[in-house]
Amino acid sequence: MDKNAFAPTPPMGWNSYDCYDTAVTEAQVRSNAEVLAKRLLPFGWEYVVVDIQWYARRPNARRDMYQYLPFGELSLDEYARLTPDPERFPSSAGGRGFGPLAEYVHSLGLKFGIHIMRGIPRIAAHRRLPILGRSETADEIALPGSICRWNPDMYGVADCPAGQAYYDSLLALYASWGVDFIKCDDICNTGSASPFSEGRYGARHEVEMLSLSPGPALIGEAWHYAKYANMWRITDDFWDDWALVKAMFARCELWEKHTAPGCFPDCDMLPLGRIGRGFGAERDTLLTWDEQRTMMTLWCVFGSPLMLGADLTALDERTASLLTNRRVLDLLDPTRQRCQVRRTGEEAVWASRSPEGCLCAALFNLSDRERTVSVSLEELGVPSGTVPAEELWTGERFSAADGALTASLPAHGCALLQAHHNK
Repeated sequence: MDKNAFAPTPPMGWNSYDCYDTAVTEAQVRSNAEVLAKRLLPFGWEYVVVDIQWYARRPNARRDMYQYLPFGELSLDEYARLTPDPERFPSSAGGRGFGPLAEYVHSLGLKFGIHIMRGIPRIAAHRRLPILGRSETADEIALPGSICRWNPDMYGVADCPAGQAYYDSLLALYASWGVDFIKCDDICNTGSASPFSEGRYGARHEVEMLSLSPGPALIGEAWHYAKYANMWRITDDFWDDWALVKAMFARCELWEKHTAPGCFPDCDMLPLGRIGRGFGAERDTLLTWDEQRTMMTLWCVFGSPLMLGADLTALDERTASLLTNRRVLDLLDPTRQRCQVRRTGEEAVWASRSPEGCLCAALFNLSDRERTVSVSLEELGVPSGTVPAEELWTGERFSAADGALTASLPAHGCALLQAHHNK
């Protein structure tokens, strides 16, 4: 099946990382899934994704020193494939893997996803575990020089029939569990100078073997990501820091022409609500309310996937209002034409037009003080004259004056204006 046919729109859902780090439990996944189904599923939020190291035993045993315990104990099967830690995911016991948890998530009307690391577990290579259906063993397909810079769990996989057989067996196992979504790490940009690799895109063959990706992606490889992946990260891990939000405008400018049905450059997770519990720094997001709305507006007008990192069991009404505005979420439609109209160090303007001609203009104040931001109707391709408009976050209605849409914005704030005009 064409990968674009089954994933035509950017995915929306919840991911465990921002709140629970490497140590999320089955109980926490289930409780967050229940809130997602009850409060956010009607607005399109449908994925529940268990992030990194679900296979690690006691992953936070030395969290004061390591995020990823060097050569810690991992749970895996006889064919070198990682399996959920049964202490944290008790329903996985007896070789059932994520099957029971995926079944529960599906029973709520949701879809189930997992994070994986590129490669084959190092411990599997050291133990020379067999590859399902092959005479070769894990050590014969492992590339010891192709390793992740920040995580000690995996070796890269050789570009050979046995290596492909390993990845095929891995994906067959996940399919048997009922996995709908895979977030694969350390693959878009390995940052490696190893003689075993091709530099920062040394995992090119593994992208093809897996037929997916994440980031920070290399713009020169955009065609390759689009051919083999539905989404790819365009940034390092994104957190609740205004400097990172502001920097995302330059990244979106770089990638704006590469969004299409089934192909989504990814701005990374939304650090909203209550986060940081597993990192030992539980807190409400450090972004101001204006910064949160600016972030959400940019992600939507750009057409990025939307993945929440919050503890949904503590989701407050104000944060929920950012996630349930149907007219803002409609901007994710990949058939819309979208572009950055203007960007300086102090402001940015984006435009988004539906196939029917409905135009939205997003005005952003990137400066540290109140600022008036304006865009002419001519810049937006709209005939001059009086054009009625509506701010989609507040519902405020007004008319464009002097042939322009204008808004007085607080520091780091935005306005999302829908102009009503004939096509």
